[in-house]
Amino acid sequence: MKKTALVAGAGGFIGGHLVKRLKKEGYWVRGVDLKHHEFSPTKADDFVIGDLRDAATCNKVMDRAFDEVYQLAADMGGAGFIFTGENDAAVLHNSATINLNMLEVAKNMNIKKIFYSSSACMYPKYNQEDPDNPKCSEDSAYPADPESEYGWEKLFSEHLYMSYNKNHGTSVRVARFHNIFGVEGTWIGGREKAPAALCRKVAEAKDGGTIEVWGDGKQTRSFLYVTECVEGVRRLMESDFMGPVNIGSDEMIAVNDLAKMIIKISGKNVRIKNIEGPTGIRGRNSDNRLIREKLGWAPSYSLKTGLEKTYPWVEARVKTSRLAIQTR
Repeated sequence: MKKTALVAGAGGFIGGHLVKRLKKEGYWVRGVDLKHHEFSPTKADDFVIGDLRDAATCNKVMDRAFDEVYQLAADMGGAGFIFTGENDAAVLHNSATINLNMLEVAKNMNIKKIFYSSSACMYPKYNQEDPDNPKCSEDSAYPADPESEYGWEKLFSEHLYMSYNKNHGTSVRVARFHNIFGVEGTWIGGREKAPAALCRKVAEAKDGGTIEVWGDGKQTRSFLYVTECVEGVRRLMESDFMGPVNIGSDEMIAVNDLAKMIIKISGKNVRIKNIEGPTGIRGRNSDNRLIREKLGWAPSYSLKTGLEKTYPWVEARVKTSRLAIQTR
């Protein structure tokens, strides 16, 4: 008999890739989201358009004892969405409500295993002030001091999942994602993250032109290609380890250097202009010691290789958008 899986957030970037992976492995998959996937038809056997903030929707989609549930649905975005402070109430309310609903129904339906996608944004900002030496080991989370309300919600929801395990025996898996990027991800509109935003800016720029980068460009991050993220999720779900565990790259890079890497891939001559803008913490890098210890694996896909796939995809979207405007 086929294994069954429910992917919440299946219309999103990571969720869409996860559905494809599960189908390749022979699962029967139901997806649920507020919208269909923007860039490709879903591979799910059944796709439900629904709002998981509504408990009735959660009951509707979780109508059987799924072998696995993947909870990726959240109100989220890049720095331009998360760090302005303008969306804090919605982020906290929407994401927390989804998790409260999903866990309660999972408990009632005796779901065998449920995955929760937390975020590196839950790490305390006092450990991420030095761009060259950030501390993001899993045991560094306390005393808690996330920089954004998005991070506080992720931390709360981690405790929620662990509490359902402790009090109700719900089998949970928790991973902290570090800046996932790749093809078929949001690239415009304000919710896109740094790799997609910079790919778009470079694709839009004329040869000899200039792109703007928020902050001084010395802030550091690591970026993980989406297929490696999905691999980590699947390995965690197949293991006996609950987490929380980092799923991210440990290839740290300054944002200006990220822009330079994309410019080189583009083949253009483009200059960088640093401007004021939301940047978040000064430094972040995935600490992969625990994932190696517990899963015998860690991401190894290089940033350059991932960008060589992502830039042409974003560039094609930019060209299509320009053509659509010209033919109006």
